[in-house]
Amino acid sequence: MVDTILSLAAQNLLSPIILFFALGLAAALVRSDLSVPEAAAKTLSIYLLFAIGFKGGVSVSDHGVDATLVLSLIAGLILSFLLPFAAFGLLRVMTRLDALDAAAVAGHYGSISIVTFVAATSVLQSQGIASEGYLVAVAAVMEAPAILSALWLAARFSTQAANEGRAQDSKGLFREILFNGSIVLLVGSFVIGFLSGPQGLSEIESFIVAPFKGVLCLFLLDMGLVAGRGLRSSAHYLRPGLILFGIVMPIIGSLAGLVAASMIGLSTGGTVLLMTLSASASYIAVPAAMRVALPEANPSIYLTMSLGITFPFNLTIGIPLYLSLAQVI
Repeated sequence: MVDTILSLAAQNLLSPIILFFALGLAAALVRSDLSVPEAAAKTLSIYLLFAIGFKGGVSVSDHGVDATLVLSLIAGLILSFLLPFAAFGLLRVMTRLDALDAAAVAGHYGSISIVTFVAATSVLQSQGIASEGYLVAVAAVMEAPAILSALWLAARFSTQAANEGRAQDSKGLFREILFNGSIVLLVGSFVIGFLSGPQGLSEIESFIVAPFKGVLCLFLLDMGLVAGRGLRSSAHYLRPGLILFGIVMPIIGSLAGLVAASMIGLSTGGTVLLMTLSASASYIAVPAAMRVALPEANPSIYLTMSLGITFPFNLTIGIPLYLSLAQVI
């Protein structure tokens, strides 16, 4: 099994999407002036969310709504809600973070990274492994519950929050969660794909299928630049315990996803994707919510952890590990 993991990891490391991420990371670390304009980066993000959501909706339309889909959605909700509690406990044991920062970091590890999900989908396609398209819907429902868990943990354990008597702007927070642009686009594209079905896909297939990997490469180039700049500016926050947590927690999350997928009866590809969702860490939706809900938490810590440690780990080693485990089970 170890040989299989190493072989898959080696193949993954030599794939264009990983190499472009590495290029961006290296360029940022050596202080190159290479950059992707913000408008272009946002356009790439919009394209990826639109394409993955639409194709997922078409897959559900073709497959139909059944018990496995419903159980997968429920499993996603439960995983997203519970994983921050495991993350919070680990952080309190492995690091010296105070309760407020630990809660903020923990919330990222129950939510998901849609780009990690897309990268796992790309790896499955390269291996010729099919997966359930409706897991895009599972990805969408896993965004918000972790944020609520993080807020409960902060309110329960953070003396700073209690002493300051901080009043949550619940209206603004829930608007941030429910109407976050990435969630709106992903869910909206999914619904449109579901309504239009295979016929709708055939009409725009040349736009969202063939160019997909090329766009993903450019997006990961930008992600590498962002991660490298974050590591360069916030490296002093990365104590050994935090770095170890950023590697151990995805593995714990993936095992929880593996158990859930086995109970539901997902295919090997679907199992890998649910493991990947459970192992990933948000760097878009949760940071936006944390800025509203926990402004005292240090964004340099939670952003560097999710984007600088866990994201590269999942891209290079995590996804091949999850695929090997799923194939064995």
